[in-house]
Amino acid sequence: MKRGYIYIVTKSTNNVLYIGVTSDLVKRIYEHKNSFIDGFTKKYSCKKLVYYEIFDNIQEAIKREKFLKGKKRDYKLALINQFNPHWIDLYN
Repeated sequence: MKRGYIYIVTKSTNNVLYIGVTSDLVKRIYEHKNSFIDGFTKKYSCKKLVYYEIFDNIQEAIKREKFLKGKKRDYKLALINQFNPHWIDLYN
């Protein structure tokens, strides 16, 4: 079974959040950074990885993504601040 990841990317001003799910985190963030995918992240220039979680299978990652998308912004900000208090780009 494939490993899964959920992640949060933002733009340089840290005022827009996007939550996604993938089975290949490095490839997916590379695609965001290079604007290869049309949609929200390209439109709002969300290229900075500030949060991620690793799961043993993609189904668990999808469940977590849906859970987080249903939470208020303050909940997501608290997650990021606990995991990455300086909001550095974790891609490197």
